[in-house]
Amino acid sequence: QVQLVESGGGLAQPGGSLRLSCAASGFIFSSYAMNWYRQAPGKERELVAAISSAGGGITYYADSVKRRFTISRDSAKNTVYLQMNSLKPEDTAVYYCNAVEPGRKYWGQGTQVTVSS
Repeated sequence: QVQLVESGGGLAQPGGSLRLSCAASGFIFSSYAMNWYRQAPGKERELVAAISSAGGGITYYADSVKRRFTISRDSAKNTVYLQMNSLKPEDTAVYYCNAVEPGRKYWGQGTQVTVSS
């Protein structure tokens, strides 16, 4: 059974940091590119960051999060992370983990991130 379980969300102050984790199981983690999306109230889901399958070493960041967020993966733990620094109120959203390979796509249930003073 495929599972993507996000954790690490919560309330942060502007300028603060959070680290999201996504634990994967039920599929060959190393074969999948891993992505973080987010969806704010009333807005469409958007791609925040992506990392290629294990060994690829390619990352992508949306312009809005460049130099503030870092995506990484740990193949030994089957986990992908999103380190979020210098948080802004506009980063408030539900963050979703996503695993992709040709012909297959899986989603986590999401974790809420709220940035507010």
